[in-house]
Amino acid sequence: MIEVKNVSKWYSSFRVLDNCSLAIAKGEVVVICGPSGSGKSTLIKCINGLEPFTQGSIAVDGISVGDRSTNLPKLRARIGMVFQNFELFPHMTARQNIMLAQQKVLNRDNAAADRKAQELLDRIGLADHAGKYPAQLSGGQQQRVAIARALAMDPIAMLFDEPTSALDPEMITEVLDVMVRLALDGMTMAVVTHEMGFARKVAHRVVFMDQGTIVEDAPKEEFFGTPRSERAQQFLSKILQH
Repeated sequence: MIEVKNVSKWYSSFRVLDNCSLAIAKGEVVVICGPSGSGKSTLIKCINGLEPFTQGSIAVDGISVGDRSTNLPKLRARIGMVFQNFELFPHMTARQNIMLAQQKVLNRDNAAADRKAQELLDRIGLADHAGKYPAQLSGGQQQRVAIARALAMDPIAMLFDEPTSALDPEMITEVLDVMVRLALDGMTMAVVTHEMGFARKVAHRVVFMDQGTIVEDAPKEEFFGTPRSERAQQFLSKILQH
């Protein structure tokens, strides 16, 4: 479903990504972790063309992301993206936020978009909050609406860029629960996160990055057992001791 081959990216003389290769099969859940500044978010943004890359190739469902002839807006409509910040329109209700892209991009009529929005609000446990504005929702509720908004586009894959990092601890679980259900339903997912409990529960593989390179790409059992690289061992010893 997603294939990243020898991707590098520079900002002037600074190399953010260095020869990164990664393949994610349909229905697979891959967690990408590593210290701050390791290139995780940049890599995931390159997958749907939000960040251009300098060298290499990326294909999603056989479509080249870096090809100049590729219709990136059309491709992005098929790839759900959830950011650290919820990016909801503050002047629209939860339902309206979920309906908008369906109407503008998929050309769904008002009734069909509303049905889909209500169905997804029910799925994420917010059916009773459909008419509330983002300011009336908690951070966890806003992030769940953002996930529903991405799902409303019927994506072939979902990308998550540290979706719980802006949340209070009590709100993290409600967002992760939605993501776990998505994973169990067979959604193809690439998730940048430090939530190792989530990784242990649903990830098929864990990718560890450091200084722009993919240091380790291993099945979760192997990664949490004894990581091959010393750098990954150091990272896990710090993140798991709490």
